[in-house]
Amino acid sequence: MINVTKSYLGNKAKFLNYVDSIYASGWLTNHGPLVTELEERLRDYLGVRNIILTNNGTLALQIAYRALDLSGSAITTPFSFVATTSSLQWEGIRPIFADIDKATWNLDPHTIEARIDGDTQAIVATHVFGNACDVETIAQIANRHRLKVIYDGAHAFSVRYKDQSVFNWGDVSTLSFHATKLFHTIEGGAIVTNDDALAARIRLLCNFGIVDTDIINGIGINAKLNEFAAAMGLCILDDMPLILEQRAEIARRYEQQLGDHFDLQHQQPHSARNHSYFPIALANEEQLLRSRSALNAQGINPRRYFYPSLDTLGHLQPQMPQIQSRTLSRRVLCLPIYPGLPRHIQNTVVQTLLTESVRRTRSRAEQYWPQAGSVGLLNEHRLSLLDPECKRIS
Repeated sequence: MINVTKSYLGNKAKFLNYVDSIYASGWLTNHGPLVTELEERLRDYLGVRNIILTNNGTLALQIAYRALDLSGSAITTPFSFVATTSSLQWEGIRPIFADIDKATWNLDPHTIEARIDGDTQAIVATHVFGNACDVETIAQIANRHRLKVIYDGAHAFSVRYKDQSVFNWGDVSTLSFHATKLFHTIEGGAIVTNDDALAARIRLLCNFGIVDTDIINGIGINAKLNEFAAAMGLCILDDMPLILEQRAEIARRYEQQLGDHFDLQHQQPHSARNHSYFPIALANEEQLLRSRSALNAQGINPRRYFYPSLDTLGHLQPQMPQIQSRTLSRRVLCLPIYPGLPRHIQNTVVQTLLTESVRRTRSRAEQYWPQAGSVGLLNEHRLSLLDPECKRIS
């Protein structure tokens, strides 16, 4: 089965060399030399002031909320992976959903202020599919209402906004280094902040609040990354130029062949792309399910990201319906994209999607002109008189 992504493993010999060094030192976890090296290299690669590695991206979010002493409620997006919201609820913070922008698919800043409640303390936004949020407008809103800003950057590794890391915006950004991500450490994550005092607090929270062997300064948890995970990260970081180049090439091919037929996510101005995903929006859920089934029949497994819209989850009710998110979540399908994806598979994905789209349009046309359909008189002119089954957002 060809899945929506495939974990990149890097050079096996290089990884085993790191493993040999772990065996030689006997240092497996607790801020070992490979974790330290990876933090230093990531700080330089991303262009950020402080980065703290964690053992997954969800704990990174939870620790960020703790480090900022958040309580009450937070404004967040309903169009994201469930961890963005569940991590808030896990920490006793009430999620309040605001709707998304129909073009960028990110949290729409113009919907935020109307949703701010008396106990709201933060905005938690996701750089959806690596597309940077409208960080400047969100910063203005946060300043106006004295709110903290946390960005879920699970998809945004290496993304830059106005020639600097997108992680330099907001009070805190979190990353996921899960095996399915663009850059990964098998399991892992990270927290980024420009605030040195906050970074020191985060480090304590990640290590049970332990200052040294004789001093414990408050509550904490075990969120440390181990040396084997760091070794994988070091191997993959070396190959990031190749990974980004191959993903960009596949994305360009998809966009050239599908861009006139399906709605594509519009890039936030001044935001670079990392091609961590290639999502398309089909005309409706019926077409999505039909297209997914056609791809599944050929051994290809695209993924519904993000479905369902989080404002529909029963355990989060009551919530005001977020119409843009609910509509989009029923239409978006992420296509396979990863280094080494065979060209013939890419071609099959494209052809299958186009065939299903044309089939639906022709079926609708026959409803309008049944006699013409029965004698084969349907033509491109008549098909074009119908609203296209899918079209790019303008």
